[in-house]
Amino acid sequence: MVVFPAIDIRGGKCVRLFQGDFNKETVFSNSPEEMAEQWASQGASYLHIVDLDGARAGSPVNIFIIKKILETVKIPIEVGGGIRSIDNIYDLLEMGVDRVILGSAAIDNPSLVKQAAREFGDSVIVGVDAKDGKVAVHGWDDTSEIKSTDLAIQMGDVGITTLIFTDISRDGTLGGVKAEVFANLAIRSGINVIASGGVGSIEDIKALKKYEKDGVIGVILGKSIYTGALDLSEAIKIAEGNV
Repeated sequence: MVVFPAIDIRGGKCVRLFQGDFNKETVFSNSPEEMAEQWASQGASYLHIVDLDGARAGSPVNIFIIKKILETVKIPIEVGGGIRSIDNIYDLLEMGVDRVILGSAAIDNPSLVKQAAREFGDSVIVGVDAKDGKVAVHGWDDTSEIKSTDLAIQMGDVGITTLIFTDISRDGTLGGVKAEVFANLAIRSGINVIASGGVGSIEDIKALKKYEKDGVIGVILGKSIYTGALDLSEAIKIAEGNV
């Protein structure tokens, strides 16, 4: 199971939001690329980058910072936030991004997801963010009527092989994960799932690790590693089965 330290970029800074609320923001660094270097030095093998400004604007905003992260670290990164066209995807992959995350586009433009899966294969994954079981879009400002499980199944049907599933109600709370929710989504959809939202302790990593065989292949860590509630190096050891 892969551990993905998260770097959320807003206004050029590395921030964390509480339950996806843009009005409940904490700034952890003025230099996202320095945070990327810190997580890489602690053993991270992959980084999860979100352009929060891009998610709200509907197109990537913090491209310059993403370039600086790519120049600073030598591990792969995945990027999401405002990616809603084939050109957006192509530009990011050409820049050196390993994987591109489609979010709102899965609802607004499913034909784009189908085309992207066909053209770019596993280099495109989908982020499914849920509030009370319904998919949230546009930087989590809006909630659709589509159930997260239904969307996951649809994504599998068009060729997507990996989903990032975020439980918004738990995101940024350190309140713990319901590991079985991620496992059930993976089993029902037949797609690999990366868990996100609520991780607050090493016990959460252990709980998710139990479902790796069911398709829970990764976990995104945000507030837990920024506040020191969770040690990244220890989490990586457990996730990789090295303890």
